[in-house]
Amino acid sequence: MEIDIMKKNTETSSDFSIGEVLHGLNGYFKYLKANIIYILFFAVVGAILGFVYANNKRPIYTAVTTFVLEDSDRGVGQYAGIASMVGIDLGSSGGGIFQGDNILELYKSKKMIQKALLTKVQVTGSKELLIDRYINLNNLREKWSATDLAQISFEDRSMSKPINAKLLRIQDSLINVFVNDINTNYLSVGKPDKKLNLIKAEVKSSDEIFSKNFNDQIVKNVNDFYIMTKVKKSTQNIEILQQKTDSVRNVMNGSISLSARITDATPNLNASKLSLRAIPFQRSQFSGETNRAILTELVKNLELSKISLRRETPLIQVVDEPVFPLEIIKFGKIKFSLLGFIISASIICLYLFIKRLVLISLADDL
Repeated sequence: MEIDIMKKNTETSSDFSIGEVLHGLNGYFKYLKANIIYILFFAVVGAILGFVYANNKRPIYTAVTTFVLEDSDRGVGQYAGIASMVGIDLGSSGGGIFQGDNILELYKSKKMIQKALLTKVQVTGSKELLIDRYINLNNLREKWSATDLAQISFEDRSMSKPINAKLLRIQDSLINVFVNDINTNYLSVGKPDKKLNLIKAEVKSSDEIFSKNFNDQIVKNVNDFYIMTKVKKSTQNIEILQQKTDSVRNVMNGSISLSARITDATPNLNASKLSLRAIPFQRSQFSGETNRAILTELVKNLELSKISLRRETPLIQVVDEPVFPLEIIKFGKIKFSLLGFIISASIICLYLFIKRLVLISLADDL
């Protein structure tokens, strides 16, 4: 009996709660209907604001460079095998800064972006720093007009001229802000497909010239930095080997010349004084033979080192690069008008809902 009573009470309570919810929703919709004029007014205002925003918003120009990292081990495997047979290891080009996602971080590093910003590009018959182009793009000169930054220049910085400590600190602070902004709003680097070794560097801005030239420079900077880093040690080794090879070759040539001069100096030598010719001649001949053997090994090592350098030199194959005119992203006026209409209508409906809840709560308290 008690169980039946509890079950009935539960069902009654459940029905009553659902009924209250439906009643409340019905009352809310009636409340919105009563205020339909206000809702439509604010929705139309939102649509107008969306239209004005889309109309005044400058189009976005997108510069994209797509490239693959070429496998440098191909084509030199046979030379590596030959080198290993004579006891010389050409090393391995595996690993390095372009492995995995390191290249993506390298593109976003301050050093690469700063170098790109401080590069001069040809613009309408004259050269201009990309950092000045970025400043004009964001109307920073106007914002700085009432400050000491209004006349700041990065010309000396781009030419690596001496700069006083105070100006250098200001420039570094501004460059840090620019780098963060570019990483956040302008530059994006990634792999379109994780299974492929394809990398895409993309620059978006409202300045077509800035987008293309900055994209070109950042890609060039990363490529140059990579090549310089990967082959620096091998290049130094080749320079040392080349210097030693030239030195030994000069000594060997000197010994050959000395042997000839000794023979010419004693054309009709007395048989009892053959030592005057034989001793210096044999010394010179021994020195020449010794240097010839050394030169043979040096030349072999030099050529193998050049093969190793070729093996380690990275090859980046560009698939697509930006060309004028760039792809344009325009802001649709109808799209933003509709979006403004929906957002404004949603905000005013939420406001009316909260207002009704507050009024009901106050009425219950009274």
